[in-house]
Amino acid sequence: MKVTVENKKGLEKDIKVFIDKKTISGYLEAKYEEIRKDVVLKGFRPGKVPTEILKRQFGKAVYGEVIDKVLKDTTTKALEDNKIKPAGQPKIDLKSFGEGKDLEYIISVTELPKVEVASLKNLKVDEYVVKINPKETDKRIEQIAKTQNNFKDADESYASKNEDLVIFDYKASVNGKEFKGNEGKGTQLVLGKDLFIKGFDKQLIGVKKNENKKVEVTLPDNFPEKELVNKKAIFECNVTAVKKPEDVKINDDFAKTLGAKDLNNLKELISKQINDEFKNSLDMISKKQILEQIEKQKLENLPKNLIEQEIKILSQGMKEDELKKNKNSLENQAIKRIKTGLILNAFGEKNNIKVSQDEVNSEIEKQFKMMPGQEKMVKEYYEQNPSAIDGIRGSIYEEKIIEQIKKDAKVNKKEITKEEAEKILKEENEKNLKEQEKLNKHTHDHDHDHKEEKKSKPKKTTSSKKISPKKAKPAVKKSKSTKKVSKK
Repeated sequence: MKVTVENKKGLEKDIKVFIDKKTISGYLEAKYEEIRKDVVLKGFRPGKVPTEILKRQFGKAVYGEVIDKVLKDTTTKALEDNKIKPAGQPKIDLKSFGEGKDLEYIISVTELPKVEVASLKNLKVDEYVVKINPKETDKRIEQIAKTQNNFKDADESYASKNEDLVIFDYKASVNGKEFKGNEGKGTQLVLGKDLFIKGFDKQLIGVKKNENKKVEVTLPDNFPEKELVNKKAIFECNVTAVKKPEDVKINDDFAKTLGAKDLNNLKELISKQINDEFKNSLDMISKKQILEQIEKQKLENLPKNLIEQEIKILSQGMKEDELKKNKNSLENQAIKRIKTGLILNAFGEKNNIKVSQDEVNSEIEKQFKMMPGQEKMVKEYYEQNPSAIDGIRGSIYEEKIIEQIKKDAKVNKKEITKEEAEKILKEENEKNLKEQEKLNKHTHDHDHDHKEEKKSKPKKTTSSKKISPKKAKPAVKKSKSTKKVSKK
């Protein structure tokens, strides 16, 4: 194989590839040998069909299949040998081909620009650590304690009231007749919450232990026995216990019920929990600082085809006149996103950053936990949408790159209070909102006479183009459709 690289203009290149007819003939002979053992033709023993007969029977299909494979393999090799990373799919122009002829073709490709990432070590970034006041931790623990139901037995002479726990057995009837599921044992109701049947709680106020009480209610619309809906039912209740609410004592025993070793350990865990609630949002501010500095890095000769593709993504849903009006703005956005993506990718490759399948699986597991009861639906979604998994892989890859950049950057650690963190996040949200409104101005659709204005749903924007950890491999466009050789 002979390869000649010709620079056309900027990042545009033509790669001329020549493969002599003897080599092509060798590929064809190997293919005929491969199919010979599986081809069954009348009058010939299996595996003994002459090549000339195979050519007459399968010649066009075999040649097409062989040439497709040769084009793919040699195009990939030509690009890799010459260290050319294509920005998009290369185009193949066949100049000479055919059985008994040399194969000559030209690969027209736009090359990704060379990216220098050494300057990323000079980036400056703020890293926030929220110092949690012990009073905040104590306040959170007190709130948790209030949500814990804690009741103690009341005396037999005690009459129940709101917020008490009443435990009872019951037997119900409608018009004196029993029905399916009309009995209950050890039913527990916290009075005042009205969680059983509407109006049931009120009728248990004032009951005592071992007392029998008749409760009359109207069965609700969601009652399982549909023929009884909206009918009056009488519940014969036998009260087995009345319990009064008791404040939970915040001590080591309480801490253990929440999975902590003791009260001090619980305070540490709650303090970390409060800190983590701010961490993700504050880390996003740090990430934005990094990306804004990357956007300012110099990177000449961005591939035009990538810019055009990005503009198409950004302008989805826009009308022709809006597209013309916002052309410069869209182009600037596209350039920023592509430049950022290329720089991050180059940094990831230089630092050998990779994403393992275990990391992808772990992220999907997190989504399972966030959607309890819908695990099957989430699993099926990813099975049916491989691009969604690529999206997860790309997000993990980007986060790992950002973390590595932070390690090499000049980090300014700032210890702030919870109140300061809330103020910073509020200001950042207001800033982002203004930026979002500015970016989405073009989505406002006015009709010609300006009588009414329709607001379109804002399109999500990201500070950088999504990147993928996978090494880009050139895809070769088939020169023509070919029929697969049938092995029968």
